[in-house]
Amino acid sequence: MSTPRQWFVSLVTLILIAAALPATALARQDQRIGWIVIDGPIVEQPSPLAWLFGADVEPTIRHTTAMIEDAADRDDIASLVIHLKDFQCGFSQVLALGATMEDVRDAGKSVHVFSENYGPMELMLGASADEVIMQTGGAVSFPGLYSEELYLADALGLVGLQADMVQIGDYKGAADQMSRSTASPEWSQNIDALLDDLWAQMGERLRQGRHLDDAQWQRVLEEGWAADAKQAQSLGLIDTDLDILDLKDHVASQCGTDRITLDLGPETDELQMDMANPFAMMAMLMSEPDHTPTRPTIAVVHIDGPIVDGESTEGGLFGGASVGSRTVREALKRIEDEDLIKGVVVRIDSPGGSAIASEIIWQGLRRLAEHKPVFVSVGSMAASGGYYIAVGGDRIYVDPASIVGSIGVVGGKIVTGGLFEKINIGVTARARGPHAQLMSGTQPWDENQRAMIRAEMKKIYDLFTSRVAQGRGNKVDLSRIAEGRLFTGRQAIKNGMADGIADFDQTIGMLAARCGLSDGGYDVMTYPGPRSIPEILESMLPGGVQSRRLQSAAPLINVEAIRAIVGQGAWEQIRDSLNALMQLRERRVLLISPRAVVVK
Repeated sequence: MSTPRQWFVSLVTLILIAAALPATALARQDQRIGWIVIDGPIVEQPSPLAWLFGADVEPTIRHTTAMIEDAADRDDIASLVIHLKDFQCGFSQVLALGATMEDVRDAGKSVHVFSENYGPMELMLGASADEVIMQTGGAVSFPGLYSEELYLADALGLVGLQADMVQIGDYKGAADQMSRSTASPEWSQNIDALLDDLWAQMGERLRQGRHLDDAQWQRVLEEGWAADAKQAQSLGLIDTDLDILDLKDHVASQCGTDRITLDLGPETDELQMDMANPFAMMAMLMSEPDHTPTRPTIAVVHIDGPIVDGESTEGGLFGGASVGSRTVREALKRIEDEDLIKGVVVRIDSPGGSAIASEIIWQGLRRLAEHKPVFVSVGSMAASGGYYIAVGGDRIYVDPASIVGSIGVVGGKIVTGGLFEKINIGVTARARGPHAQLMSGTQPWDENQRAMIRAEMKKIYDLFTSRVAQGRGNKVDLSRIAEGRLFTGRQAIKNGMADGIADFDQTIGMLAARCGLSDGGYDVMTYPGPRSIPEILESMLPGGVQSRRLQSAAPLINVEAIRAIVGQGAWEQIRDSLNALMQLRERRVLLISPRAVVVK
């Protein structure tokens, strides 16, 4: 028979065991598997209608990283599965996702990546996981980094077209694509150095994440271009293969729970339409979105796509959005006037565009910086006009694989006289004024006209370099970074063009700290902000005629066919460069990156 003392000791022992269990066995009873599906591309900024339909409809990079970070912070999440479907992310986005996956692992939780097939970007993401799982029957492909450049001078000549181009900067390269038959030595030097560093970064990431020694890495280079599941495991690129129907049970067996939660990420106060009530739905559709700060706020301004004069647009000739100088300046003024906004992050993912628009936005940033700190976060690219804008910030942060620079100027026109002659179209030109023929579309510039254009472009180039010198000071040597040279993010830091490596969220966090804001004590709001349905419809009306013209041009420019050939991820990068270049129809001088660099 137990004595009262023994009963007391037993009771205390049970209490101590119960107190210890929530951190082990009892906790597992309430823990779950966090499950995130990344389907297709991830965009940089919210849709104008995200306030109505929610962030999940078109997830942004910040929304996706917030879901992953939530898995690190939540006590009820024991493990995280990231299911990739038609994954279409660039290297910079992979780096941002990978950083938050490592936060989950640092919190003592396992991360599992699953995909039907693995290409270079899927493998780069898997390098940040505990386990890389492939669908049985799938394939792994790591062929290397490959780039093709198309030079159109001879092709244009076949139909009687001539690219009459001028560029300032021997390494710029933007004019070469249409005015040369092969790459210039300067451009080859420029792009080779860029690709060398991108390839080195890919190798470093995969080797470190998958713990590959020199011999294993050499095998990956020789055999990883096409590997089935067994071979990919032998190479160390994946850990296991299984059928997707068995994925849940596989992860559950490792973390001790089979309960799944999909509702990861911060709670939002987005409106939700009552689709069953047509009157309520109509009232909501016609309402104005409220975009007023209610507590200390960090504003985010996106420079996403080609930079144009005037208003931002939702789609150019090839689709995709553009960034208008007037729209951005109005947003910057609103931010300046809002006392609750304590600082601004300018997120740039742009190949450049209009020189005038870039200068106008730069002026707006410097004016704003007199009142509030302005940090710049570079995504995939801040090239030419994109970098012009970047130097308007107080500090510039990049991803290691960001493409930065292209400090140079390009201008010109496509001369159509030869084409009209081939198809027997007669042109009668009439000019008034000593320089009216500068705008001729049928005749190239003569030597005097070309000298005039070059002199004007030199003024713009000098202004561009002076803005860089003003923004970066003695950190940079213009003789080593200008003339159109391109750099990766980590190269840019070495030569003073950027201040450090930081992803989008980290840049926001550093700015918040600079402003004295604590975690959880501030909001993040995107500007210009969401638009109402009536505003969107109104913005579409003036473009109705042009839209019909573009549709009639479909047989000549088959956007869907090009997209199908190159793939959605590559197309989105190529599209922005093409849209920027199309401004030559109205602008003779541009600040644009020569062409997209697509890592596949």
